Amino acid sequence: MDKIQEVIVVEGKHDSQRLKQFFACETIETGGSSIGDVVIEKIQRAAQTKGVIIFTDPDTPGNQIRHIINQKVPGCKHAFVDKHNARTDKKVGIEHADKEVLWQALQNLVTIKDVKQGSLTMHDLFDLGLTGGKDSAALRQKVGEHYHLGDGNAKTMLARLNSLNISYEELHEVTNQ
Repeated sequence: MDKIQEVIVVEGKHDSQRLKQFFACETIETGGSSIGDVVIEKIQRAAQTKGVIIFTDPDTPGNQIRHIINQKVPGCKHAFVDKHNARTDKKVGIEHADKEVLWQALQNLVTIKDVKQGSLTMHDLFDLGLTGGKDSAALRQKVGEHYHLGDGNAKTMLARLNSLNISYEELHEVTNQ
């Protein structure tokens, strides 16, 4: 069983159970998107001692939880799975992903920095078709998969791309593949 050194922050007990089925790891469960001060304090302690990986579901509540934690505990690593790799007919979540998908996500961690000004702008995303078009969501998903950034709206994708210092030229190459 592969050992994960950092503490993994997940949304609920099913996520913890799924990860512990495949990996030797420690988890902290947020209990949903209304994260209390006690949970934030646990995450802060874990960040100071072992490091933290935020591994939430690939949906809107999961992105909200990531954002909250990233604001209160900057410098955490992030693991992402794509929606199509973590779903059943009715639900989406990391508890539905298979071992290989989870392992790949844990091997491609990203640290999202709070970047106020990056090289990419919303105009660049519009120019590249990542926002404002009928296929923009699919194109953002392609970019998210390529850079292991997960799914998100244009604003979220812009922040994640800028935190990785992705240039317009690099992004142009990915969007035109």
